[in-house]
Amino acid sequence: MVQTLLMSVLIIAISIALLSVKLIFKKNGKFASQHIHDSAALRKQGIHCVVDQDKEARAANKAY
Repeated sequence: MVQTLLMSVLIIAISIALLSVKLIFKKNGKFASQHIHDSAALRKQGIHCVVDQDKEARAANKAY
């Protein structure tokens, strides 16, 4: 039981360390934004936030 707990904590610690490599070693490093509206590739394909899509769909339905 204790061995399983220690292994779990070790795996989580290694995962966090690997995820934060860019943050730690790059000067003024920060995590990249995960928001759809911040992604140029998604904007180029016409994909945007679900909230915006919902607003557009509601506005289109009101027109009828």
